[in-house]
Amino acid sequence: MQQQNRMFEQAKNAVNRLMGGNSMSEQDKQAAQDAIQSAYTNATAEEQQELRQLEQQLKQNNR
Repeated sequence: MQQQNRMFEQAKNAVNRLMGGNSMSEQDKQAAQDAIQSAYTNATAEEQQELRQLEQQLKQNNR
């Protein structure tokens, strides 16, 4: 359970770094997307909801 929590936190941190006004390379965007997908697999229902929100933020910021 601890490792899944860590993956969830890493996904959140990756998106937050990208949303912090830094320029985002395609590689950065893909890394954040990959982190979200990895964390989603073993996340609780609550964490999955938050991951969906993070993914939406990432998509909106990609425009």
